[in-house]
This record gives sequence, structure tokens and C-alpha cells, in this order.
Amino acid sequence: MKLRRHNIEIFTISFLDIISSAFAAVVLLVLISKPLPNPLDLGATESLLKQVVSAESQLSDSARELEKKRQELARLQQINSLLQASEKGARKEMGDKTNQLEKLDGDLDGLSLVQSSLNRASIRPSSATVRDEEVGGIPVDSDYIIFIVDTSGSMLQIWNSVSKTVLNVLKIHPKVKGFQIMNDNGMPLISSYSGKWIRDTPQRRKSVMNVFGAWKSASNSSPVEGLEVALKKYAKPNISLSIYIFGDDYTGASYDAVIDSVDALNRNKITGKKLAKIHAVGFMSNYATNRFSILMREVTQRNGGTFLALPYDQNRATGMRFQ
Repeated sequence: MKLRRHNIEIFTISFLDIISSAFAAVVLLVLISKPLPNPLDLGATESLLKQVVSAESQLSDSARELEKKRQELARLQQINSLLQASEKGARKEMGDKTNQLEKLDGDLDGLSLVQSSLNRASIRPSSATVRDEEVGGIPVDSDYIIFIVDTSGSMLQIWNSVSKTVLNVLKIHPKVKGFQIMNDNGMPLISSYSGKWIRDTPQRRKSVMNVFGAWKSASNSSPVEGLEVALKKYAKPNISLSIYIFGDDYTGASYDAVIDSVDALNRNKITGKKLAKIHAVGFMSNYATNRFSILMREVTQRNGGTFLALPYDQNRATGMRFQ
């Protein structure tokens, strides 16, 4: 007969109940024994939170203020750059004005010398009747005068000096009955006076010179055509006429043909006397050659005139010499 053995369970339900109850009792004791939070600690925490919030607000304000300062700095830097550029431009403009002033002073000095030389070289009817060949004096006893002016680009570059020299030549003729201005191609300054004389009055001189100052006309840098027009249209046996040729170059092919043509045109067919005195003023420009002076020396010498050569110094006349 077999003996029955009972299975012994170590952890029975009763044992687990006891253990659970004991654990619950321990937890309860822990909870009961835990101290309550200190009210002072809550106040400190709240104060710290407020400080943090305040610091964040101040930081945000500082960031905004810093951004404003940066924008203001950028604006001031831009203004400073503009002021520096403006100052640089003002200095450059001042330098240009100074150079212009120096140039005008030089022009004034040079033109004063031109005026002085013209006055010294002139023979006025009231003071003398004999021409001084050594000085190359310019008789100013003519009743009518004609200016033939080269209007090419090289002359336009020094047009201010050309205008003042024309005016100075007019001044050594204090009173004439009439005058005319044409370019080297024979085109008159004022088309309505083509073939006619401009009556000489102080106001008329001023008006004509104002027009002359802004004159621009096509030119071939050869005074031959203008000289032929002047002799054919204006030279008459019964008037005293002086012709002034202003230029810096001669582009024609021949000298002899021009000289022969002028000799034929500038002669009274009955008496053989010259109809006009022919003078010339040579300007030195950037493109001047000696061809104008070669031709004009011969033409003026053959026709009772004088050739005046104006030196060139940075586009302004600074003196005069006689050829």
C-alpha cells in the first residue's frame, strides 16, 4: 500500500495576504511620516520665478534696444559715407573752380597783353599816317572791317580766346561805318546781313558778339572761300576796307593759286590799287600747323596787312608776337 504524500506549498494565499498587509502598513507609515512642505520654500520659489521672468523681460527689452542701436549705427554709417562722398565731390569741384579761376586769370593777363600789343601796333589816324614796318603796325583808319573766322572743331576748343581777340580787334577800331563777320567758307554770322554791312553801334557790337560766342558752323579750315566772298561782295573802290582772317590751319593743296587769286580779286581794275588791307591772326590750337602762317604771311605782305601769331599755352593766349 502506497503512502500518500501531501504537496506542501510554501507561499499560500494566507501568507501573501500577510505580506501585502505588512507592505501596505510600511507605505502608510512612510506617508504619515513625510513632512509637509515649508511655506517659506514656496515663497522663495515664487520669488525666483518672478526674477527669472523679469530677467527674461529685461533681456528682451535689451535685445530690442540693441537692435535699434544697430539700425541707428547703420543709418549713421550710411550718412557718414554720403557726407564723405559729398566732401570728396566738393573738394573736386573746388579744385575745378580753382583751376578755372587760374585759367581765367591767365586769359585776362594774356588778353591784356593782346590788347596792349594791338594798341601798340596800331596806327590811329589822329596820331600817325606812316606804317611802322618793323613793328608790323595795323592801320585802323578803315571805314569798314570784315572778320573771316575759321569755325572748325580745333578753333571751337579755344573759342573763348577767339571771341575775346575779335572783340579786342574791334576795340582798336573805335568807330567804323559798318562791319561783317563770316566763317572761312564765306557763310555770314547773321544770314539776314548776307551781302550787307552791319551798322556799327555799341549795342549792335554787343548783340553781335553774343551771337558770335555761341556760333557753330561747318568749316573746312581754309580761309580761301571766305576771302573770295569778302573781296567779291564787299570790296569796292570807293570805300576803305580792312579784312581780318582768324585761323589755325590751312587745308588747301596750293599756296600759289590762292595768292594769285587774291592778287587778282583785291585790285582796282582801273587804278591797280588794292581794294582792301588784309590782316591775319594765327591761333595755336591742338591741331594747328604752320601751313596757315606760311600762307597768311605771304597774303598779308602782298596786301598791305600784318600777320599776328598768338602763342598757345593750355588753350589760352598769353601774349603776342609779330611776324
